[in-house]
Amino acid sequence: MTRLQEHLLTQRLLALFAAGWLLWDFPLLRLWTSDATVFGLPLLPVALFGAWALLIALLARLMEGRPEG
Repeated sequence: MTRLQEHLLTQRLLALFAAGWLLWDFPLLRLWTSDATVFGLPLLPVALFGAWALLIALLARLMEGRPEG
């Protein structure tokens, strides 16, 4: 892995961390607090688990794309 590729990966991982931090920040969490449901489940837990799954999928995509060694 070249130095430029390592730098880009570091930047992308930091951006993913910042996105995750913002997703679970209190002002944005208030957007999901309502009486709405998704398939009979409250909106807040569905949104939290959906965002969590999305972050895990993006992290897996970033880490699987890098060459070994």
